[in-house]
Amino acid sequence: MADAAAAPARGQTLFPALFVLLWSTGFIAAKYGLPHAPPLTFLLYRFALVATLMLGVAVATGATWPRTPAQVAHVAISAWLVHGVYLGGVFVSLAGGMPAGTSAMLVGLQPILTVLLARAWFGERVVPRQSIGLLMGLVGVYFVVRHKLNFSGDLSGLLPSALALAGISIGTLYQKRFCSHVDLRSGAVIQFTACALVYLPLCLLFEGTGVQWTREFIFALGWSVVVLSVGAISLLYWLLRHGAAANVARLFFLVPAVTAVAAWLMFGETLDALAFSGMGLIAVGVALARPLR
Repeated sequence: MADAAAAPARGQTLFPALFVLLWSTGFIAAKYGLPHAPPLTFLLYRFALVATLMLGVAVATGATWPRTPAQVAHVAISAWLVHGVYLGGVFVSLAGGMPAGTSAMLVGLQPILTVLLARAWFGERVVPRQSIGLLMGLVGVYFVVRHKLNFSGDLSGLLPSALALAGISIGTLYQKRFCSHVDLRSGAVIQFTACALVYLPLCLLFEGTGVQWTREFIFALGWSVVVLSVGAISLLYWLLRHGAAANVARLFFLVPAVTAVAAWLMFGETLDALAFSGMGLIAVGVALARPLR
């Protein structure tokens, strides 16, 4: 009994850090994969492979399945928001030439928007200390990605990024509200199948199915399927089940900083003293925005 009670506590300590680390690799995977496939086609392959993989896992492990059409509908709607709209918006904006830093900055508004929505939807209480922490986190994100920002006359990438922001913010709240008791294994099958069914006609209409099966694309696709769509998404849903939505959202402030460090190490991208100061500011902001005791 003691070990069972300690498991959630250990998860509350380890899983947030692991989630941030895994989620932060999303832009890296996109950088590898998007030169070799249109954005929606890339995601279609990703969704279909994850659905197939998780179907095998769900059947092999005896996962429980939603019992009513309403439950299935809730899972599908959550998927269309968290995966379909969010990932689609980010990938389309990146494929259209928007700098990753600009996209990260715009999507970095997600913790602020989620807090506002959580207060209105769930009545979650936010004290001044947490509000200050959220604002500090946002300023820190700007310091980290400021040299990659580009708000020139081409605004074509803003709409997809804005849709991505809305999708991840509303989708995480919807997941917490309506899908908290769905088995993560069967839920993943339904979610990624629902996204693949929507993306298939979109790809045929607007992109075709042309993919260059290079080593870089295969690596990016495999990483996206196993590490991001299975690993990071499962962690996100676990965290939503065991914590307030606003408290989970604050973790997204850490993503641009960790992504910037990874890009610095892997691609030699710029990371200066002010960026490191921004990372410190983010860390303090996240600490201030920690859950209420």
